[in-house]
Amino acid sequence: MKAGLLAEFASAEEMLGALGTLRQEGYRKLESYAPYPVAGADDRLGLGRSTLPRFIFGGGLLGALLGYGIQWYANVFDYPQNVGGRPPHAVAAFIPATFEAAVLGAALVAFFGLLVALRLPELWDPVFEIEDFERASVDRYWVGVDARDRRYDRDQLSRVLEALGPLRIVPLEAGR
Repeated sequence: MKAGLLAEFASAEEMLGALGTLRQEGYRKLESYAPYPVAGADDRLGLGRSTLPRFIFGGGLLGALLGYGIQWYANVFDYPQNVGGRPPHAVAAFIPATFEAAVLGAALVAFFGLLVALRLPELWDPVFEIEDFERASVDRYWVGVDARDRRYDRDQLSRVLEALGPLRIVPLEAGR
């Protein structure tokens, strides 16, 4: 979140209530910051199931196909050898390397896909400049509404957040 409004709450229940109210009001680009995973926050943020497992499966499948294809190309097409009457295309001999290539492909997609999904590495974020924001990792709960939200109107949002009883409301400016 580069710009918007953030509200600080003292408890997880207040944060969950604020998220629910903001979703009911039509806000969709919400962010929450808490010292631990809060049960129910993902549902109220509107986060669905991740698509990362599908990409991981695809990476494993692509790795297996490439591993098998490389072995087939080398043993059958490019340099066939008759060793002890074995056929050049011996499926059983290709299985271990194919499995290893599938695991490698899935692991690479999982590693780099997680970095992309989490927007890492992000060494700095404008919210880090808010005074006492580090308490979000200790005992405070924050809810943010991104300025890119289609319903974002700073004055209207301030009134909605004020009605929720936060400890404070902090504007986050893009050029901060």
